[in-house]
Amino acid sequence: MKKTLLIVLIIVAVIIALPIINLLRWTFQAKKPIGVVVVDKTVPTLDRDKHKSFFWLMTNNRYVKKQNNSSYSFRKDYYGFYPTRPLKEKLWNNVRYDMTEAIQVLPAENDALYFTDTYGVFFSDWFPAISPPRRTRKLEGALNGMDNVLIKEMKDKNKLVILEYNTFDWPTGEYESFRLQERLGIEWEGWTGKYFASLDTTSKDFPLWMTSMYRKQCKKPWSFTKPGIVLLKDKVIMVLEEGTHLNSAILQIKTDTAFAEKWNIAPVVAFDQWFDIIEPLDNTVISTFNLQTTPLADSMLASYGLAKSFPAVIRDPGTERTYYFSGDFCHVNIPYWTSRFTGVHKIKGLLYSNKPEDFRRFFWVYYKPLIEGIFNDYYTDLTTK
Repeated sequence: MKKTLLIVLIIVAVIIALPIINLLRWTFQAKKPIGVVVVDKTVPTLDRDKHKSFFWLMTNNRYVKKQNNSSYSFRKDYYGFYPTRPLKEKLWNNVRYDMTEAIQVLPAENDALYFTDTYGVFFSDWFPAISPPRRTRKLEGALNGMDNVLIKEMKDKNKLVILEYNTFDWPTGEYESFRLQERLGIEWEGWTGKYFASLDTTSKDFPLWMTSMYRKQCKKPWSFTKPGIVLLKDKVIMVLEEGTHLNSAILQIKTDTAFAEKWNIAPVVAFDQWFDIIEPLDNTVISTFNLQTTPLADSMLASYGLAKSFPAVIRDPGTERTYYFSGDFCHVNIPYWTSRFTGVHKIKGLLYSNKPEDFRRFFWVYYKPLIEGIFNDYYTDLTTK
């Protein structure tokens, strides 16, 4: 009996001690000062899910502000849409930079720029309806001329620049979108898409405006109920359902072997957020999206000039300091308090599983090592000049 009690006490002591040890390890880890500008115009809730996971990584890896060596805050250290408390009053602020800041101040004082989302916040986001239309009045959003200037200045100064979906898609205007694509050295034909665990219209949060698009285009009712992927371009919709068009509806991200080994990224991971389809031209392709198609789907894609594989992450071939993520990568609602514990990613059984279809794996085995690899390489360059 005494032996059993002793074992239990030891286990309890270890459980209590481990978090304290990991917190102390994080606390005394060397700080890495770096100036990072984050732009997020899609913040309809206080959770700030569209950029919180990036700031989690900055904090966990001890990247701090250059001005005062303090940790970055996901609540206030970004430009964009700011919901204010109490949320029920539906008030907000827009924090923006002016031309002087975009041309002179921000590029001179900072080392990196990350556009996590420029889609914006719309009336239907701020005042939710039961069945909102595809597009409603914009409260804030779109990449504008000032943003393009900031991107240009950061690139011209050879700073780290990361952009991800939705940066040049609607509601960004055609001119600004073209300027950005030209600056990134890519082409975008207007296609976007998303995985859905169920195409059944009774599923929670399923966008019903897709069904009306389908009926107008195909002149027949929406009859899809299984998991699938929906591809969109202007008024065109393509529905790929598991079993008929897809051997598996799971959208895969496959990473080039050299980068997977260099940055310890999982070779294959499942992804379930929005993405766009781009032509990388001369850019280096680090990862690709892969649709697990049937011959029928291959024919459907080919009729629109599309392939079943397309870039997920690209990097400019020159300075190797400009990246574009073709998916909504930063959109992960992660418990922020865990960012102050070293080695928290090792609690695999609780955070995610080894199952290929477990979408929780995306952050831990793909996005986390991707961002860490990019920033660690860049920080090393900065500090060894």
